[in-house]
Amino acid sequence: MCNYDKDLIRDILNQVSHALETIRNRFKIIKTPEDFFNSETGREKLDSICMQLIAIGESIKNVDKITHQSLLKKYPEIDWKKVKGIRDILSHHYFDLDAEVVFDVCKNHLNLLLKTINEIINNLS
Repeated sequence: MCNYDKDLIRDILNQVSHALETIRNRFKIIKTPEDFFNSETGREKLDSICMQLIAIGESIKNVDKITHQSLLKKYPEIDWKKVKGIRDILSHHYFDLDAEVVFDVCKNHLNLLLKTINEIINNLS
């Protein structure tokens, strides 16, 4: 039995799912980390993707807090510490941003995170 508001968690995770879909759509034209810097469009994509990653990290921190660290640990396929940590890195060290890290997150980690978030949403229903 859980002692947290499942509807609230579901709402937060639906926002995270939407943000992940937004990143996937914005990332489609990016083929290399350099694409983030080769044009104004690329720089805008980087900025907007980073903003979504910040929102995702903050939301996941909130989910963990609201659920008293009991929900996310049921899904060990995701390194939740890194998901939450990217928010801090992007927020506090934005001008030292490493586009290769953002590229790697988008290319190699986004799909599993989206799949897992949607799985959690379904399991809460």
